Amino acid sequence: MSKILPETVSKLIEEFAKLPGVGPKTASRLTFYLLTKPDTDIASFGQAVMDLKKDLKTCENCFNIAEKSPCVICQDPKRDRSLVMVVEEPLDVVAIEKTGYNGHYHVLGGVISPIEGIGPENLRISQLLEKIEKASPPAGGLKEIILATDPSLEGEATAMYISREISKLKSQNSKLKSIQITRIARGLPVGGDLEYADEITLTRALEGRREY
Repeated sequence: MSKILPETVSKLIEEFAKLPGVGPKTASRLTFYLLTKPDTDIASFGQAVMDLKKDLKTCENCFNIAEKSPCVICQDPKRDRSLVMVVEEPLDVVAIEKTGYNGHYHVLGGVISPIEGIGPENLRISQLLEKIEKASPPAGGLKEIILATDPSLEGEATAMYISREISKLKSQNSKLKSIQITRIARGLPVGGDLEYADEITLTRALEGRREY
């Protein structure tokens, strides 16, 4: 392809193909789509990419990406400070916000994955535990830690590890015993067919059943 196409076109296709979920065909379509746009649109697109990380910060409290620290969520007095949802990445915060959740967050920055060389020390687990310790009465008011990592093997392992570490804290500090550790429910998606669901998904759907 590099011999047929101009170098600038081939180079942009290669860069698009590095993005997650974008294969060579999609990368080519995106590149040729941009070729149909006016120079002003391409300049605007390029500038947006250049400015992407320019003014971004990491929130000192929840570790979400933000323009200022603490972020707008952590500064909002209307948010329920007794709830802290633990998520893997900032994109998870965006997804959860659509549900109307009104608590706070703690972004881990990934999951435990021995294959990729990522251990607990590479995530923001120690910061979470420190946050919980500081929340002990009378300074706190923290009631629930919601573990919202993905239902993957790595996500489950991370949730189990965090739950175990929090339980250790609770056993060492009686003031923390009232803090509840919960895990988001997992099961069948809306519109899904039972016949196509795997055994683990069906088992968890049964475990999470409630009165109708």
